[in-house]
Amino acid sequence: MSQPIPAPAPADPAVSSPSAELGGHLLVDTLLAQGARLAFGVPGESYLAVLDGFHRRREQMRFIVCRQEGGAAVMAEAYGKLTGQPGLAFCTRGPGATNASIGVHTAFQDSTPMILFIGQVGTDFMDREAFQEIDYRRMFGQMAKWVAQVDRVERIPEYVARAYQTATAGRPGPVVLALPEDMLTRHAAAALPAPYQRVMSWPGEAELARLASLLAGAERPFLLLGGSGWTPEACAQMEQFAERFALPVGCAFRGQDLFDNRHPNYAGDVGIGINPALAERIRGADLLLAVGPRLGEMTTGGYTLVRAPRPTQTLIHVHAGAEELGSVYQADLMVQASMPAIAARLARLEPPVAARWRAWTEAAHADYERYRVPPAAEAGAAHAGVDMAEVVRTLDRVLPDDAVVTNGAGNYASWLHRYFRYRPFRAGGRGQLAPTSGAMGYGVPAAVGAKIAFPQRTVVALAGDGCFLMNGQELATAVQYGAAVVFIVVNNGMYGTIRMHQEREYPAHVSGTELHNPDFAALARAYGAHGVLVTETSAFEPALREALAAGRPALIEVRVDPDAITPRTTLSAIRAQALAAGRGGQ
Repeated sequence: MSQPIPAPAPADPAVSSPSAELGGHLLVDTLLAQGARLAFGVPGESYLAVLDGFHRRREQMRFIVCRQEGGAAVMAEAYGKLTGQPGLAFCTRGPGATNASIGVHTAFQDSTPMILFIGQVGTDFMDREAFQEIDYRRMFGQMAKWVAQVDRVERIPEYVARAYQTATAGRPGPVVLALPEDMLTRHAAAALPAPYQRVMSWPGEAELARLASLLAGAERPFLLLGGSGWTPEACAQMEQFAERFALPVGCAFRGQDLFDNRHPNYAGDVGIGINPALAERIRGADLLLAVGPRLGEMTTGGYTLVRAPRPTQTLIHVHAGAEELGSVYQADLMVQASMPAIAARLARLEPPVAARWRAWTEAAHADYERYRVPPAAEAGAAHAGVDMAEVVRTLDRVLPDDAVVTNGAGNYASWLHRYFRYRPFRAGGRGQLAPTSGAMGYGVPAAVGAKIAFPQRTVVALAGDGCFLMNGQELATAVQYGAAVVFIVVNNGMYGTIRMHQEREYPAHVSGTELHNPDFAALARAYGAHGVLVTETSAFEPALREALAAGRPALIEVRVDPDAITPRTTLSAIRAQALAAGRGGQ
């Protein structure tokens, strides 16, 4: 959480007293009582009473109208990831809910606090497969922490209070509440609940003593940070801990902003496209202290860097959710603790008299710095089009320290992981918004949501051509609300990640991965945004500075060589290797 939850604004007597109130109005007043000031959604006839509640409290609560429910849900997820407070999304029943489900799935896999409110058919029509009716308990049961339906107006405050507690407790995640239409139009008297409290679990003294003992006996320790539930203070305390113990620090997949990438203890990101030297260092570590991450497939290199279920390294796994500990890995020490709680205790631990592994840590950082230097073939303009390494290195140099950088899924993100140095998130909230779920279409709405929530921060969205068009309609939302995001569209005319796998398994059999794209810069201008096309590397920095100064949403289309598929290799090289190995058939 980037900042304390604001106290609810003073309410008039009609709100503070439990007099009879329309259900839709009561819901909005309850959200205000929980500290909410912003919600995203697409309107629907199933929750008109809630929309009227937003109108009634429009001076206290903003309802951001989006262009598709998937975009609205991603904006809410990004808000939850950015701030640590539950992001709120509203959608109508049936098609609206199915569109929004991608945001719920992302919030679940990314452990992000979020609440999705769905307008539901009236209780008098229920269980008849009425117009757009879905059983949301069954639909969202496996991708949410709690799914419920509010059938009685007077219980709205109870359900909302529980939703906030559930979304933020333990391992954070999404909650789904269905709102029958007739319930929202009834009146009832109900007292508003107190603001939610974030409940934390604290490590025990015996666990801390065991952790200190294991660390003191190590020769090649490694600290891995990840997951959610972090605060600016917790990140600062983990930095103090790493400095005092001279530990090398890696950040789990898409959690690079948990530790200052410029710090001399930083070893790199542990995810897709990991530095081979870093991968070997983790394999060779004799102790792995994992604080926060779930240790999923992407962070463990398909469970090879850290073998499941019994790792070769001594493993200390710290996680906020008891259900996660021991679910995959049989760690030597499992500690259930919230991130602020464990960080506060680790910052006070006494280090060994002399850290035997200081040279190990220095070598880890040196490996990281070497990896940030583009390969000679890439840096030497071996490809036509724009050099993505230089694009990202320019972003790293030009953007302010509190910038928010978003991306979705696609090979273009590998340049961002490798060459951009994320700053630690402090008072301004997180700086990296990206889906560990691998959801395409995430970066555009995430950036719009971030800029609307924090207009004073610089927000840049990096998207592939395929990724952009999955939620590019939210450019209209950015223009409508004056959200001056800079969108960078990396255009290589294909679904690059799938094409890469296709060439590896079925070389030269191109099928289903080619794209015919619009003129993205012209499309941006049609929406009312600033739009420019960049086809040469030298033109990118001037275009970026112009976009940052535009004072309105801006889009830079960057044309790249389709053959330059990752920072390490090319499509033609992948194809040649596959053909030489006899893969693909006829």
